[in-house]
Amino acid sequence: MMKNLKDYMQETERHRIINDEKTVNFIYPKRILKTEGCVENSEALLEVREGQATLEAGELCMMKKSNGKAYILLDYGFEMHGGVQITTHATAGSVRVTFGESAMEALSDIGGNKGATNDHAIRDSVYKLSWLGTTNIGNTGFRFVKIELADDTEELAIKTIRAAFTYRDLPYKGTFDCSDEKLNKIWQTAAYTVQLNMQDFVWDGIKRDRLVWIGDMHPEVSTIQYVFGEHDCVTKSLDLIRNNTPIPNVMNGIPAYSMWWVLIHRDWFRQNGNINYLEEQHTYIADLVKFLSGFIGEGGVSNIENNFLDWPSSTNPEGQKAGVHSLFILTMNAAADIFDALEDEQNADFARLCAKKLSAHLYDPNGLKQAYALQVLAGIRKPEEVAETLIKNGVHGYSTFLGYYILKALGQAEKIDEALDHIKEYWGTMLDLGATTFWEDFDIDWAQNCSTLDEILEPGTTKKDIHGDFGGYCYTGYRHSLCHGWASGPAPFLMEYVLGIRPIKPGCKQVLIAPELGSLSFAKGSYPTPYGIISVEHTRSENGEIKTLVDAPDEIEIVLG
Repeated sequence: MMKNLKDYMQETERHRIINDEKTVNFIYPKRILKTEGCVENSEALLEVREGQATLEAGELCMMKKSNGKAYILLDYGFEMHGGVQITTHATAGSVRVTFGESAMEALSDIGGNKGATNDHAIRDSVYKLSWLGTTNIGNTGFRFVKIELADDTEELAIKTIRAAFTYRDLPYKGTFDCSDEKLNKIWQTAAYTVQLNMQDFVWDGIKRDRLVWIGDMHPEVSTIQYVFGEHDCVTKSLDLIRNNTPIPNVMNGIPAYSMWWVLIHRDWFRQNGNINYLEEQHTYIADLVKFLSGFIGEGGVSNIENNFLDWPSSTNPEGQKAGVHSLFILTMNAAADIFDALEDEQNADFARLCAKKLSAHLYDPNGLKQAYALQVLAGIRKPEEVAETLIKNGVHGYSTFLGYYILKALGQAEKIDEALDHIKEYWGTMLDLGATTFWEDFDIDWAQNCSTLDEILEPGTTKKDIHGDFGGYCYTGYRHSLCHGWASGPAPFLMEYVLGIRPIKPGCKQVLIAPELGSLSFAKGSYPTPYGIISVEHTRSENGEIKTLVDAPDEIEIVLG
């Protein structure tokens, strides 16, 4: 008896089926942002109706070639991953489809002077559409889509242009809500940014690069732990890069990224407590620690030559050196924690000795906030000593990746209000500019006299294009990703420091609750553990005291701080 599709195939052939856990939802355009040339009845595309082609015409959008181009620019309202599905009536032809994370990117040309590209995912190409049929197009990150008649097509009758939104439909087990609505929106946007990047693996960005970058994954995994809990796309990603990086190679070609890999494993075990999975990493971590130890020089200096930390710090080699040295210390201490859990006393002692040697040296960060923050987290600078440096000039010097660690250092310095102000100024300004996900990079100075993401700039304007006129390094102009998981740091920070939820013992067997509300009047939320959900609610009373209510599974010991 045939019960499912696999029964249709011979048993020896079933290994060729891999189940796709992702969901596809169809999203109809929110608005017509612009039309050019002869486009009739474009409002029909906003109607929510079946995408099935039918013999009956019904309401159709007609595009006709008349004295030049004919195109329509659609706004789907928010960033998503996937493509579009176009249903035509009794005409066939070709269209140029251009996806954009901003309106101006969707109006750009490949090879132009603002970095528009098809790297990693095709977002601008010509496609044939069938007569009385449906065509699926695209696999990228976008919010806006331009549909333009190709040169060989005079007329086209279109019934629907639906976005095919592809994502993991995951419950938000972790939640955050406080008395500041801006912070609530930032938390939601950070969580959504990572959710979109949880495809078959954990990607850096859904438009670009669509790759597993281990350094990028640390803030992403921190967000996943606090919002979604345990998920196998994390372990698949960690294992993928491990299997592709035999020692003495370093992950993604960057020494610091091999270090981030160790830190993720320590954090993941502390959250989920899967000792069998950790044991699978035992040999590799031991070999990696031994390999990295060869870069420890006299007096604790680091002899690593490639000190890539993140792109915005690339112009400050002294600061990068200080940052990677701090990451080196954090890695050796994390490795020692892992070996302790694996009851490997010899390697635990060796890793701690390496951390001690490295801690004997203190590099000058040369003003780099990211490096100062990592030194605090590594325990070689006191938080109160660097707090003013991190606060000075506000969010100037922040990056979307390492901003998370600046926030954590401010948290350790008990500068919660300053950290919350930074979150609202930096990540909040992206929201003000129309972001529905957080970006690969952002400089607060870009926000001066610039467009929003849904704004169309006409020739001669004095405004700057927030997407096309900025960026840097490998992400200039429209190549810049506007949905990058490493920018999600505010989500775990708000859970760790405002709600004060921090696992202490592996598998969340013991969890600290130590809220820091700053000037907030209340904060509440939930946190996923292997035993179930921890719910917390913190309320400031009239005399300023914080009242805390905690509901946790019986298996978890709650420590109030």
